[in-house]
Amino acid sequence: MKQKRYFLSENDIPSHWYNILADMPVKPMPMLHPKTRQPVTEEDLSELFSRECSAQELNETDTWIEIPEEVREKYLYYRSTPLVRAYGLEEALGTSARIYFKNESVSPIGSHKLNSALAQAYYCKKEGVTNITTETGAGQWGAALSYAAKVFGLEAAVYQVKVSYEQKPYRRSVMQVFGAVVTPSPSMSTRAGKDILTRTPNHQGSLGTAISEAVELARMTPGCKYTLGSVMNHVTMHQTVIGLEAEKQMEMAGDYPDIVIGCFGGGSNFGGISFPFMRHNFAGGRSTRFIAAEPAACPKLTGGRFEYDFGDEAGYTPLLPMFTLGHDFQPSNIHAGGLRYHGAGTVVSQLLKDGWIEAVDIEQKESFEAGCIFAKAEGIIPAPESCHAIAATIREALKCKETGEEKVILFNLSGHGLIDMAAYDQYLAGNIR
Repeated sequence: MKQKRYFLSENDIPSHWYNILADMPVKPMPMLHPKTRQPVTEEDLSELFSRECSAQELNETDTWIEIPEEVREKYLYYRSTPLVRAYGLEEALGTSARIYFKNESVSPIGSHKLNSALAQAYYCKKEGVTNITTETGAGQWGAALSYAAKVFGLEAAVYQVKVSYEQKPYRRSVMQVFGAVVTPSPSMSTRAGKDILTRTPNHQGSLGTAISEAVELARMTPGCKYTLGSVMNHVTMHQTVIGLEAEKQMEMAGDYPDIVIGCFGGGSNFGGISFPFMRHNFAGGRSTRFIAAEPAACPKLTGGRFEYDFGDEAGYTPLLPMFTLGHDFQPSNIHAGGLRYHGAGTVVSQLLKDGWIEAVDIEQKESFEAGCIFAKAEGIIPAPESCHAIAATIREALKCKETGEEKVILFNLSGHGLIDMAAYDQYLAGNIR
């Protein structure tokens, strides 16, 4: 097995996040207050999120947002993450493409989610908040926030989508080890959960249901704020440390990507790897393609409608202009739980509308086939979510094999799959179609 890894020195770790809103040729339409239907303000958002995250969410003028020193210090525990030239995968595919991946699985909790969890927990702590709450699908975000809460001395409550709570018990255990209270959603602990279970007693949960419960808890609990793992601009902005590092590392490798790929649930890791490179397309200096790989079972980008919709099932959140399958959409119980969200973030939705990005949908079986090819070639078992990005990468690499083109492909390995082996068991047993 042959690989080459590129790391940055401590001084080269990003000191600022990249705010793509400032550079977008066409800004997204405003989010609307769920009751008044008027554009939301910082004051509106700060009833739910920390004040700083609320300001970042609506900031359309500042291209660069400074990373607080306390957050950057925590980043240095695991950043930079390696950029890897995937010689093994190239050889396995017989492709003329040059393939690189950014390995975010080396973070303390095994995924990219920690990049925003640390920032959001820090801002809550700085504001005097004592408790934070959130939702999680597969559990990567819940694990990241649970760890970040412990780092900054906060109490965390996590609502985990019920089917993932049952499919992925060890992810639940990770959250509990860090001291979080984990509740399967929908539950009987909130009004939203009770209403959902009254309508559908056997509801297996969705990210929309879990968000409703977490938002309700935050509103009803003194000293508590809600935190979010994807979709919103401030979350994706925190993730741009991925692409900013990758940009410097690609320069070290003497290459530049023709194609950048990320799996897609709400947009955090896709935007994190893509947005820093996309700014050069905006400026006219590059023509990189950006591909969001989503599950065929939850195809909001490839099969959804662009319209205003709620981010949660109960209708507590602002109305977002986005590609959506409907806030009451109940996805299939696929193993890529982090990708089972009904809508796309406003920024990604606008970029798709304007033709800056592309989207493909991947069947679950193809994603696991791709994950196994990658594992055998590179020695890393990827998370089911990341398998979608790998499948899209393999598609593009095989096109190069047919044409002989020597394109450079970069994808984000958003997390490892070592807590997802039950899903691989199902695939290896032939039970995934």
